[in-house]
Parts: sequence; C-alpha cells; structure tokens
Amino acid sequence: MELSLEGRDLVVHGRLCRVAQVDGDGFQFLADLESAMAALRGSNMRADLFTFLQKLPETPRYPYPFEWDNLAVLPISTFDHWWTRQVDTKTRNMVRRAEKKGVVVREVPFDAYLARGICGVYNECPIRQGKPFPHYGKDLETVGKMSATFLESSVFIGAFLGNQLIGFVKLTIDQSRSQAGVMHILAMVQHRDKAPTNALIAESVKTCAKRNIPYLVYANFAYGKKVRSSLSDFKKNNGFQRVDLPRYYVPLTRWGAVAFRLGLHQRLAERLPEPVAAKLRELRNRWYQHRFDLRAESF
Repeated sequence: MELSLEGRDLVVHGRLCRVAQVDGDGFQFLADLESAMAALRGSNMRADLFTFLQKLPETPRYPYPFEWDNLAVLPISTFDHWWTRQVDTKTRNMVRRAEKKGVVVREVPFDAYLARGICGVYNECPIRQGKPFPHYGKDLETVGKMSATFLESSVFIGAFLGNQLIGFVKLTIDQSRSQAGVMHILAMVQHRDKAPTNALIAESVKTCAKRNIPYLVYANFAYGKKVRSSLSDFKKNNGFQRVDLPRYYVPLTRWGAVAFRLGLHQRLAERLPEPVAAKLRELRNRWYQHRFDLRAESF
C-alpha cells in the first residue's frame, strides 16, 4: 500500500529492519506529527520504524526513542557579518579567487538550460569523495526530474565560466522559512582551481540574508564515526558549526522496537569501529584513484 504524509512520499530502506521516512526529511518538516503517526500505524505499509529529524533548535521535544544526529549549521544575520566575523582570511581569498578567475555566481531559474548544465556537472567525473558518484551516467530527463523536486520552496544558484555552468547549489527552504538546507552542491573537478564551491557558499549566505532566513544547513558536520574529513574542514572554514539534534525512531512493529534496541536499524558501516572503517575508506579511495587515474578531490 502506497502512503504519503501531508502530500509527501515515504521512502523505505533497509532489509533486516525496514526504516521509513518522508521524502526530504531534514529539509521539510511534518506540521502535525501526531496525525502522521496515527496514519502510519493505521496503514498496511511494510516498515518497522519511522524516523524523522527534529527541527532546529536542538532541544528534545518528542516522547519517542532517539539517537543524537548532527548538522552543519551556519547562523546568518547579514552577509557582512559572515564575511568579516565568521570566516577567516583564507576563505575570503578563496571567494575572491573565483571572481578573479572569471567565475560569475547568481541565482538562476530552474529550466531546461539549467537542467542541461547540471547534467554536465554530474557526468564530468565517475568518482566523488573517494566512491562512485551515484548520479554519474544519468540522462538529461532523469536529471531534470530529480532536480525538480521541492521547486516551490527551492532556490538554485549557478556558478558560470562564460556560458558554461561549472557548479551549482540547490537550497530548499522549510515551511517556516527559518532554515535553508543545501539539498545539493557540486562543482566540476576540472575547475576546482577557481574555487567555485566557495563562491557558491558565499552566494548562498547572501540568498539567506536577503530573505531573512536565520540558518543555512549543510547536511551533516560529521558522518558516522568519522569525526574529521576534508568536507568537514571545508564546512568549518566557511563558518558552519556542529549542532547535535535528536533523530527520532518511532516503532511501528514489535520487531521495530527490538531492532532499534539492538542497533539493527543502522547500516553495517555505522557499526564498524572507526579504525576499521577508516582503513576500509583508505583502501577504497586508493583503488578508485588508481582505477580512474584520479587525484583526491579537494574543497
């Protein structure tokens, strides 16, 4: 039985323990959680747990089991405050470098031209951050449909070199307009010397400031047990801070309650000791760099 909550599709993942969440969890939030829980429990949907991330601020509010998750959060007042108080000289120089190299960054409408540009960015390189990039090889129609989600509440910013799109960011604003989430940000590896990603973050700050949105959220600050990475360093250098928030897990079946207590809702990679996981990541990165003759990606 297909089920939606407040007009949003449900996504189910996992085999041993099936975990459901609404599409866009962490970017858009359920307005009436209790009604949503009643609809879930009264449905025939095959899921053992329902998970959702609490909205900022981070104080626990709901009487459900939870684990601590984390976000990379940038508090925003004005662009000038970010530029002078929240980032250092190195980051400011990276943004200036993009401008000196001819990169132009601006808000753009979502149309066929932008979809073609995004498709070109996706299909530049098969490996990103040391693993296969899931959107590599997708055709224009697929990329267009994928990018067109949450259009009514999203802003697209493009980084251009001449007429070519070399990077983009999609910001999705929540219903209360209290936070904008980086749903996707990507730039071409061949143009990383021009610092397009730094320029995209700077323009994202401007976008939030002029709309009076107080928080810019850039996914997780740390992933699993991996405390530090080049991506987390990039976020820190651009003023993002780690904020811990509860991720709730609502049992929908008896097995769901047992599986949560046993930690079976977590992926295998999340259950591995960090030294083991780090060694496996290193081996994976070396293999893909050798196979595709790639240099390590930088931010």
